[in-house]
Amino acid sequence: MLAWRDVSARYKQTAIGLTWALLQPFLTMLVLTIVFGRVAGLRSEGSAPYAVMVFAGVLPWQLFATGLANASQSLVLNANLVSKVYFPRVIVPLAAVVTSLIDFLLAFAILLALFVWYGYWPDARILLLPVFVLLAALAVIGPGLLITALNVEYRDFRYVIPFIVQFGLYISPVGFSSVAVRERAGEGLYLLYSLNPMVSVIDGFRWAVLRGEAKIYWPGFGLSLLVVAFFLWLGLAYFRRTERGFADVI
Repeated sequence: MLAWRDVSARYKQTAIGLTWALLQPFLTMLVLTIVFGRVAGLRSEGSAPYAVMVFAGVLPWQLFATGLANASQSLVLNANLVSKVYFPRVIVPLAAVVTSLIDFLLAFAILLALFVWYGYWPDARILLLPVFVLLAALAVIGPGLLITALNVEYRDFRYVIPFIVQFGLYISPVGFSSVAVRERAGEGLYLLYSLNPMVSVIDGFRWAVLRGEAKIYWPGFGLSLLVVAFFLWLGLAYFRRTERGFADVI
């Protein structure tokens, strides 16, 4: 109910409504395709059209970015509810992540349209796509719980999050293939690059969507799983330790 309230409130008085959930990722894909595909001349993964490869990166990144931004502000924006009604506080940031999942499902229609436009169709690997959607959601929840708890006491974090999201867009392989990074950086630096869990999430998405032509770097994938698990533990532990004081501080 909280997630549905957030979705309806976000688009209630807009002229084009839910179309914004489609327009934002589409324009992001268009800009990145022009900059990296046309201007920089970077190549796609295998035989996939560059726009399809980019959008397969935009989808999980948009899920992560909107989920982190929504979760980080969720307790502050629901201050009246948190201070007056007792319920498990963790529901609030989790509802914000569910809101991002709804936007993700709407934006997935663009990927289907790109399949039709280019005549490029995935194979049976796309059935494993929900596994990587779950991994992307888990990658959001850990940092989201940590930052939303910190934001209750230190409101400076509302200025930090936009910077993290903007910076993360450029250090994650959203507009370009991670193969290009691996070829230039080498195995050792690429393994270090995989400390950013969105690298493996995006590679997993592309592997599922691009017929396996986008490869998964398994050492980096395992490292990303450890990073996701660590932030889940850290975020939940800090959130549970500080949630008793939320009603007084907020």
